[in-house]
Amino acid sequence: MKNIAIIGSSGALGNAFKVHLSKSHTALKIHAFSRSKHDDGAGNITNYAIDYADEKSIEECASLASKDEPLDLVIVATGILHNDTIMPEKSLRDLSAEKLRHIFEVNTILPALLAKHFIPQLNRDKRSIFAALSARVGSISDNGLGGWYSYRASKAALNMIIKTAAIEAARRNKQAVIVGLHPGTVQSELSKPFQSNVAEDKLFTPEFSVSKMLGVLDKLESDQSGKCFAWDGKQIDP
Repeated sequence: MKNIAIIGSSGALGNAFKVHLSKSHTALKIHAFSRSKHDDGAGNITNYAIDYADEKSIEECASLASKDEPLDLVIVATGILHNDTIMPEKSLRDLSAEKLRHIFEVNTILPALLAKHFIPQLNRDKRSIFAALSARVGSISDNGLGGWYSYRASKAALNMIIKTAAIEAARRNKQAVIVGLHPGTVQSELSKPFQSNVAEDKLFTPEFSVSKMLGVLDKLESDQSGKCFAWDGKQIDP
């Protein structure tokens, strides 16, 4: 790899991707995008501010990242499970149009727009990857507990975006790999309210999760494009 982009680089997983790749690939050009620009002090990282609510900003960022050479890897590490006013729904009574809209805007619409502008910038001369963080709970066939309506549905919709984008990308870029990644349950603000229900050996540090996901990406081929894989390399059923 020579040139990569990480979107959502200030989050726990996005930052871990950035740090890991910066240290393990010192000659790599890393374009890191987050809501606010900041200096990492690493010579192979260029940080940019991106406005996720403005498609023009997304388009400009894709052009900046691929200005000198095509992208070998794009990682979308954005996402939301809860915030100060939104928590995962336990029942239908908890649903609201406002909450649904916000969760879908972050977990589905934003990655779709990032795919729109970043996938065309992928390298066509060799294998290149667009990977977006998804979740096992986005699997319809794996849903045995219910609840978490907005989050489940938004991730299921994201998985369909990934599948559909992979079919289209293959027509122009035979070596492109478009996938979703399930990081496991990671020690972060996103999972903090729910960590007490997770077995100790299933609660990962961001660094561990990222190292495992990068190992998964390293082994993927173009015929696996459009699918979703967990941190351990196992394919997640739709």
